[in-house]
Formats: sequence, structure tokens, C-alpha cells
Amino acid sequence: MRDLPDAEIALPPSPRAYPGVNWEGLKTLYLREVRRFMKVGMQTLAAPVVTALLYMLVFVVAVGGGRQVHGVDYGTFVAPGLVMMQILSNAFANSSSSLLQAKFNGLMGDFLTPPLTPAEHVAGFGAGAATRGVVVGTISLLAVLPFARLPIAQPWAIAYFGLGAALIMGFVGIMAGLWSEKFDHMAAVTNFVIMPMTFLSGTFYLVERLPEPFRTASHYNPFFYLIDGFRYGFTGVAESNLFVGVAMTAGLVLATGLACLRMFQVGYKIKT
Repeated sequence: MRDLPDAEIALPPSPRAYPGVNWEGLKTLYLREVRRFMKVGMQTLAAPVVTALLYMLVFVVAVGGGRQVHGVDYGTFVAPGLVMMQILSNAFANSSSSLLQAKFNGLMGDFLTPPLTPAEHVAGFGAGAATRGVVVGTISLLAVLPFARLPIAQPWAIAYFGLGAALIMGFVGIMAGLWSEKFDHMAAVTNFVIMPMTFLSGTFYLVERLPEPFRTASHYNPFFYLIDGFRYGFTGVAESNLFVGVAMTAGLVLATGLACLRMFQVGYKIKT
């Protein structure tokens, strides 16, 4: 075979180099996640608000009856917990459903083909999930305001615990989405892990009033510290140790984020 001149040799295109962070790719993935839940706003935004209002109707109007908890009206006590419930559940649902649907439809290659590192994948999916959690939480907060007086005692606690909870559940959703192989697996995580931890975290009651061993067990539930810290931002009264809650929230954000990073690095259930 004769040698071809250099001008006639066809070489494959070199891969595009992205020094540092691929900001354009990260932005695209993030916007994809945000637009995904915005397109079905009736399901992802309106439905959680209706759920929060129904809880307010049942627990405040029908059950509360003018009661006070820690010196505040029962509605003021319950409302932050309901808002946090929406943040937790919606942040988890966004990242978990996105990955599971991509796996179910054979579209994981759409995420793996672009020049994105595992860290950028985690950041994109996590930020998109946190955005949905914060947006739904904000709308739910505005919806319950006519039914509960909510002063703002510590704005930093509202922002810290609200954003921390959204990131934690966004990362947990990534792990669940990568682990699940069918929708039954995701339903099991939601029904047997997320929901029980949410309802047994002091959303509607004081944990200190529980009998043992449930009172002690509740203090090992991370949702208890997230909800109590978030409620503290409004009422200025905390049932738990705030230092423990702040440290635990930061630790969980770091731990869950690193776990997601490792799963993407090894291609857990996405490269086999």
C-alpha cells in the first residue's frame, strides 16, 4: 500500500479540551433538570402546594383548635414542618426520577457522552434537584401564610437548613436513581424510608413528648434536625441542639455528595 501525502491522511477530530470546569456543559445539564420539572408544573409545583394546604386543614383547623406549642400557635409550629416536607420530598423526586427514567428509556448515554466529569454530573443533578425543592418550598410557604402567622426570627437558619435539606435529598435521589432498576425499587425507597423518616421527625408534634425508646430514636433521625432547625428560623425556639443540627447538615451534604461522586466515577449500574 503506497504512502499517502500528509495532506491526504484523514485523522479523527481531537476531543475538545475543557481546562478546569466545563461550565457550559454544567449549565446545560442544570437547565435541563430545571426545565424538566417546570414543563409539568401542575404535577411538580401545584400538586405539592395542594398537599400542604390539605395538611394545614386537617392538622391545624380540625385538630389544632387554638393549641399552643412552645409558646406559639399550633399553626405556626406545623407550617415550617410542612414546608420542609415539600422541600425534602421534591428534591428527592427530581434527581431520582430523572436518572431512573433515563435508565428505563435507555438514554443514560445522553448524560455520559458529553464531556462532563463525575463531579460535574453530581453538581448538575444535585443543583437541579435542590432548585426544585427550594422553589416548591417557597410556593408552599406562600400558600400556608394565610393560615399561620410566621415571623422570621433567624433568617440564616431558614436559608441554611432549607438549602442544606434540598441538597441532601437531591444527592440521596441521585443514589436512589442509580441504584434502582425499576420503578418498584424507587417506590420502596419513598414509602419505606423517606416517608417514615419524615413523619417521625416531629413535623406535627414535639419529640420530647414521645415515650421511650421512640424519643431517643427520633434524635438519630436526621430529618428531625433539619425540620427543627428550619422551624427555629421562624419561631426562634429549637427542640434540638442547634450546633448538632448545623454540623450534621454540613456533614450529610458532604457525605452524600461524595457518595454520588464515587458512584459516577465507577459507573455504578450505568456502564454495565
